[in-house]
Amino acid sequence: MKIAIYNPETDILKELAQRLARIRKAQGYTQIELAKEAGIGVATLRRIEAGQDGQLETWLKLLKALDRISAIDALLPETFNSPRAEVLAGKSRKRKIRTSPPGIVWGDETQ
Repeated sequence: MKIAIYNPETDILKELAQRLARIRKAQGYTQIELAKEAGIGVATLRRIEAGQDGQLETWLKLLKALDRISAIDALLPETFNSPRAEVLAGKSRKRKIRTSPPGIVWGDETQ
């Protein structure tokens, strides 16, 4: 499932849970091993993989244990260049007025 704005939060949690379980298995971890590596309880990991609510701190521990923490950095980058934010901050860029190369006359030039 592609995660999109129209997906209910419960569906998104279930999708993330399935992805987490796939990554765990692909890296050769059992639930017990990953829980120990992440410093969380096995029951907590089982609840998360079942798509039940999990705390963000627990997800971060799991992502660290799976060496996927950079995904969080990509999700919410430290800096974000937004053209709208630049305008609101007074940093709007002015467009350069393009002129025709010398010798070309289009007929609509201002005098």
